[in-house]
Amino acid sequence: MRTDVLVVGGGGREHALVSGVKRSAGIGRVFCAPGNAGIGRDATLVPIQADDLKGLADFAEREDIGLTVVGPEAPLVAGIADVFRGRGLTVFGPSCDGALLEGSKAFAKEVMACAGIPTAGAAAFTDYRSARAYLEESGAPVVVKADGLAAGKGVTVALTIDQADAALRECLLDRRFGDAGRTVLLEEYLMGEELSLLAIVSDDWVLPLAAAQDYKRIFDGDKGPNTGGMGCYSPVPSVRPHLYDEIADLAIRRTIEELTRRGTSFRGVLYAGVILTQSGPKVLEFNCRFGDPETQVLIPRLRSDLLEILLAAARGEELPAAAEWMPGPCVGVVMASGGYPASSSSGDVIQGVEAASALEGVEVFHSGTARNQEGELVTAGGRVLTVSAVGASFAEARKRAYSGVGLISFDGAQNRTDIGHRAQTAEEIRS
Repeated sequence: MRTDVLVVGGGGREHALVSGVKRSAGIGRVFCAPGNAGIGRDATLVPIQADDLKGLADFAEREDIGLTVVGPEAPLVAGIADVFRGRGLTVFGPSCDGALLEGSKAFAKEVMACAGIPTAGAAAFTDYRSARAYLEESGAPVVVKADGLAAGKGVTVALTIDQADAALRECLLDRRFGDAGRTVLLEEYLMGEELSLLAIVSDDWVLPLAAAQDYKRIFDGDKGPNTGGMGCYSPVPSVRPHLYDEIADLAIRRTIEELTRRGTSFRGVLYAGVILTQSGPKVLEFNCRFGDPETQVLIPRLRSDLLEILLAAARGEELPAAAEWMPGPCVGVVMASGGYPASSSSGDVIQGVEAASALEGVEVFHSGTARNQEGELVTAGGRVLTVSAVGASFAEARKRAYSGVGLISFDGAQNRTDIGHRAQTAEEIRS
């Protein structure tokens, strides 16, 4: 029996998820709400926004959807999984109680403390004066984090008191992030290599996915402001199997055990941002959904049947002991619009996507794209495309990805040129 699937969201992550489930032998119809111009070539677009929980549930019920996969964090925090399960619909995504791990960084810190998970020390504040006094005492560098959802832009790594003060003012005085910034965390600055560890969770069963490493800063060399992510690669050469297992136990399994102790069921993705410090791995934060752009480099490498895994997790069934992966790496380069991340340019005509997609090993995932009245592909957001490429080595994957980037053009296009460079260097040193 074939399964009809609805993917909720409209970015590069959702495009990759559509691509992944379509490879399954058991796939039926594929819908995406609201989707984007690129996803529209691979799925039937549904004009329902991701925050319209009732409208999405009505559609899933009306079309007899066998599985709904929720991409963005906001509807999960708002309780979309609770709405769907309350109506007897099969949905992949945690309840709002589980999604609070991402919805509140203060809550995540409290869970980590109870679970004995190593993390950066932090203090939470709701008023500027108290936060400023603490800052004067603790000093810099320090990490300033908006407690709630801020689309990946609520974190400032402040190397000076003045930078930290500016971030505090943005949140607590200027209200740049609205309610998400009403509480602010001042967090210990940790040094080390960062990585993303995503795991599929089905109540008591945990299936860790391959490690990935993303790039948050807008410019080469990790300079400039944070973004939603400018590129990614997988696997991470520095993460050996024994360390990978240690991090999965430390970050994922302990968290799920603590949630279970509190009576919270979790069926979805738990994504831990981890930093490898000199004193061992420490968890920086949690997300409750697939990462973007991590998904765009994990899905192309995945050999296991994604649909089967997601269905099992959504039903609370046993997961496989391990996922199967192609041996070579994948590198994904994000192309962003002019002005990003402070702003974005929309309506700029995009050329060369089909030529890039035709390259060996290359997939182009759409994030912020649309069609204008003339039917041309145009920019419609900050991050526009992710050009992902697999290869036998990091050198080959990087060459293919950047060859694809070189074929695509639109006014104001910007991308980093160093995605995967350190992994390629490490690979070449070992060989």
